[in-house]
Amino acid sequence: MSRFVAITAVRDFEGNIREAIMGALHGDLQTLSPEVLAGGPEDVFKQLSGAPPEVLILGPGVTPDNALKLATVFDLQYPEISLILVAEPAPELVLRAMHAGIRDVVRPDIDVNDLRVLLERACLASASRRRGMGPAAESAQERGRIIAVMSPKGGVGKTTIATNLAVGLSKLAPMSVVIVDLDLQFGDVASGLLLEPEHSITEAVHGPAAQDSMVLKAFLTVHPAGLYALCAPKTPAESDYITASHVTRLLNQLATEFKYVVVDTAPGLGEHCLATLEQATDGVWVCGMDVPSIRGLSKTFSVLKELQLVPQGRHTVLNFADRKSGISVDDVESTIGVPIDAVIPRSRTLPFTTNRGIPVLQGNTRDAASKGLKRLVDRFDADWIASSQNKLHRRVVLT
Repeated sequence: MSRFVAITAVRDFEGNIREAIMGALHGDLQTLSPEVLAGGPEDVFKQLSGAPPEVLILGPGVTPDNALKLATVFDLQYPEISLILVAEPAPELVLRAMHAGIRDVVRPDIDVNDLRVLLERACLASASRRRGMGPAAESAQERGRIIAVMSPKGGVGKTTIATNLAVGLSKLAPMSVVIVDLDLQFGDVASGLLLEPEHSITEAVHGPAAQDSMVLKAFLTVHPAGLYALCAPKTPAESDYITASHVTRLLNQLATEFKYVVVDTAPGLGEHCLATLEQATDGVWVCGMDVPSIRGLSKTFSVLKELQLVPQGRHTVLNFADRKSGISVDDVESTIGVPIDAVIPRSRTLPFTTNRGIPVLQGNTRDAASKGLKRLVDRFDADWIASSQNKLHRRVVLT
């Protein structure tokens, strides 16, 4: 969880920082008086509780000379802490700030939304530096899991499963989850999460964002549940400008910055879906309780086995389960040739929450469907995995 320290005597700016953090960055803010600048980092740390901060904000109301002096010492002794100076960015001051190791110089009247983006980037820079200071093996282990949520046909609740999975994972790892809408023509992740994104995946795979993960994060949309979203293009025509290689590069970028990358793919096995499977550590296959959906999933597994594109982590979900449908879970398993890992019963609550744009796992609703979704989320929890060795494909049926 990100931690912020502001050295300022201006209460209005302190309020702006709290507003920028609230509901998006999941961090806490501690404010210190400018008098602390008379000492060094040790004097700052003495007044702090808990671990050292990730971001140190200097000003407003702080003398630039004192701020730069402290910043120089911090940059040498604690390079993993991102430093931000709040002052009128005159060219000479910006140059001196750069030499002192300050990451950004911003105006005191900066907009709250712009401040939020700046703080997000500062946190990302801090995390990258911390990883770089650790052993190479440890850094490699931090690559996130890419979870492809798939179905051979539409209408089986794939996006509902994907959005609830992302929200559930964000409770395990706040601000370390991103959901990518890869249904490039008619993706519904934005409406499923009640988001109005300023940017889409089209902008994320072209231009500077494709080369710099820190820039890429600025194109993501923050969700109140503590996750990020990269939404589908604004028009179906834009999908023509996104290739499989774009998808591969994008997922690799996100996996280096997030613990979980949930990908809501388009129905079927198009080139973007296959590119996702090549990078995926896990596949969540969603099947409805109808003959076309079941047969489609059976064919999908056969094709993917031939292509050797079945991810190591396999999770099969039977959605809209209904004992009155004339099809049993055993019938489904015998047809698709793999065990069903989670059965989610037909529910009135699930479509209602989907239509509202508030995933059921975001609230406190309790029914069989929400329990089934929580079981699916548990399959990605390290503690659950450790306690469930050799039981990863034991069916969970909720009625």
